[in-house]
Amino acid sequence: MNEHRDVLFARLKQIRSQLKNMSINDLFTLNPKRFDEFSTSLDDMILDYSKVHVNSDVMTTLFKLAKVCDVEEKRDAMYRGDKINITENRAVLHIALRNKPNKPIYVDNRDIMQDVQEGLEKMQKFANGIRDGKIVSSSGEAFTDIVNIGIGGSHLGPAMVTQSLKPFHDGPNVHFVSNIDSSHITDTLSTLDASKTLVLIASKTFTTIETMTNAKTAMKWMSKKVGEQKAGKHFAAISTALEKTKDFGISEDRVFGYWDWVGGRYSIWSSIGLGVMIAIGTENFAEFLDGAYEMDQHFKNTPIEQNMPVILGLIGIWHRNICEYPTRAILPYDQRLSSFPSYIQQLDMESNGKSISSSGESLYEKTGAIVWGDAGTNSQHSFFQLLHQGSQIVPCEFMLGVNKSENDMKEHNDLLIANCLAQSQALMAGRRIDEVIRVLEKRGVSKEESIRLAPHRQFNGNRPSSTLLYKKLDPKTLGKIIALYEHRVFVEGIIWGVDSFDQWGVELGKELATEMLTHVQDTHKKKEYTNKDMDSSSAGLLNAISSWQE
Repeated sequence: MNEHRDVLFARLKQIRSQLKNMSINDLFTLNPKRFDEFSTSLDDMILDYSKVHVNSDVMTTLFKLAKVCDVEEKRDAMYRGDKINITENRAVLHIALRNKPNKPIYVDNRDIMQDVQEGLEKMQKFANGIRDGKIVSSSGEAFTDIVNIGIGGSHLGPAMVTQSLKPFHDGPNVHFVSNIDSSHITDTLSTLDASKTLVLIASKTFTTIETMTNAKTAMKWMSKKVGEQKAGKHFAAISTALEKTKDFGISEDRVFGYWDWVGGRYSIWSSIGLGVMIAIGTENFAEFLDGAYEMDQHFKNTPIEQNMPVILGLIGIWHRNICEYPTRAILPYDQRLSSFPSYIQQLDMESNGKSISSSGESLYEKTGAIVWGDAGTNSQHSFFQLLHQGSQIVPCEFMLGVNKSENDMKEHNDLLIANCLAQSQALMAGRRIDEVIRVLEKRGVSKEESIRLAPHRQFNGNRPSSTLLYKKLDPKTLGKIIALYEHRVFVEGIIWGVDSFDQWGVELGKELATEMLTHVQDTHKKKEYTNKDMDSSSAGLLNAISSWQE
């Protein structure tokens, strides 16, 4: 496979060299129906990639690349429950969490859909009990606030989804604590009434040091406020470590597990989404799952030439490996999606930030784009300067909803839509020096001054972008969007030949932090460190910390 892939990579680089003589603008001039040819859709969602610097030769070759790399076969292996997470010998089945109960999925020759359904029903029963006041606090009052304590996938997913679906909240307020920094949990708990607060602790093993440190602090706070004997009634856990949750004081009926075939950054569909379900209700959560299921079916059954995740993934390969653009910007023109770039950052960079192939060999092709971004229009007044006139080209992925939940604020929405469309147009079209001079002179600027200013005001253009357009951000649409990006990461990982479902790169820092903690604790004893103890940087920093501690 690698030889065939290398041939196609070489062919793509050859086409890229030829295409450099033609701008994206030129491609539109040559093909008035370019939008029709270079866009695809699923229901009320359109992916427009016509402003990406590709032509039919590029896309035909990219589709061949997907076939040569067995994207379809490996996709089917995932849906079958094959253990495609090679280093951990696990199936990868977040798709099962939004699958229909009557459609079997097997792991080790066992249909797991009954387990999934039972887990979902347990969540629903608990969420409904909290929402309708049948499950109450130790004071007999309904819970008004939920605190979700987790980190990584146990935080980014539920926090992002909760924020994104704010118009659908009709349950308790949900707050999130992730950082080990004491200010995070202090600032969160200080605003709450403990007697009406429920704490969710999200840690599969119940050993994640950041999460468990925050959980212990929350338990001390709760015990002080409501009494040690009553504090347990204010906690629930999302974990598989029943002995540890029991020791912590949480009854088994308030422990919600999930399975080893669900990776942390793919877990929002599982019990990790319990806080979301409590906030928006079980019916809206079901819509959220249904949206992801629709994208799953699209990814599974649609020919790759019209397959949204495949196309988005192939464009990612084109930009990273052929055009050699190291980063990509995610730009949702929706304030409620302002956390979406951070969510995708983890999903993408933790999945495909690898330099070793699934077979254990060093990779010579670049993998894993650097993902970043922010919500428009705020981002236009911060980093868009670099996007338009910087020396590096950054492919941009715009996201835009046509309708808002605020029906009486049309002026706001019209401006939002206009800005999004204008930015992608400006990135593509640019503005030549002669056009700048003409515009300045039309504004009354002298010819001499116009010539002087023109180089600073020109835009080279020819900067690629795609636009994901959807009708409205609701639970179903958000489910589709997240699943789209999950499958896009899968496609890129298959073509690069990496295991997108492990994350060994985070382990070394954890191990060293455990060792370093001993040294940090010793600084309270004013211990002096030397180069014999460790590297001079760490020793010097520890000595400074020791001298500055209050």
